[in-house]
Amino acid sequence: GGPRRLLLISNSTLHGGGYLGHCQHHIQSFLGQKVKRVLFIPYALHDRDAYARTAREKFESLGYGLDSIHESCDPVEAVRKSEAIFIGGGNTFRLLKALYDNSLIHEIRKRVLEDGIPYMGSSAGTNVATISINTTNDMPIVYPPSLQALGLVPFNINPHYLDPDIKRTHMDETREERIRQYHEEPNTPPVLGLREGTMLLVEGDKATLQGVTGARLFLRGKKPTEHEPGTDFSFLLTDSKPLNP
Repeated sequence: GGPRRLLLISNSTLHGGGYLGHCQHHIQSFLGQKVKRVLFIPYALHDRDAYARTAREKFESLGYGLDSIHESCDPVEAVRKSEAIFIGGGNTFRLLKALYDNSLIHEIRKRVLEDGIPYMGSSAGTNVATISINTTNDMPIVYPPSLQALGLVPFNINPHYLDPDIKRTHMDETREERIRQYHEEPNTPPVLGLREGTMLLVEGDKATLQGVTGARLFLRGKKPTEHEPGTDFSFLLTDSKPLNP
């Protein structure tokens, strides 16, 4: 085994670029040359075949084979044999329900936290890597047995984090207000708002913000703080312990 290695990406597509185009160099650096094949989990989207084709095309262009878990007759065994795992974006509730339905929560945790295989997530795949999906932007279109997720890190993330648009007259709730409402509940963990084009690299007990935009950190009872790429977020990994689902 080895230390956990995670690449938690805010979004898979950035304006003006193709699927995973904005972070493909980060992916190659993260997976390296030891990994030959990636296990893709497309559960967040309804059309899993089309999703797997898109992901396979991208990863093959980067030099990696890709197996989609939905094509396996035994998803648990597919996770146990995997060299690396990538969970794509879509609807977070649909994704988490499918992970529970296929008995994969414990198996993925074990492979990543005990065996040290690389884990990549984008959007919903990043949400489920955290303590819970309480801070997802998605609609609860299905009902997972729990909102508790993989717990690979001891805090939550809000992917696609949006700043308030001061020019808009429509007075809807801002993302910041929604996260503050979450923190009004007791014992709620930190929330890292990852803007589009940003990702968090976790290597053991070290976490670093990467990408082209910044992130906003929300701690319960404190004012949110702004952080640029290169920020060391390792303290988020050591201040509390991951939850065991």
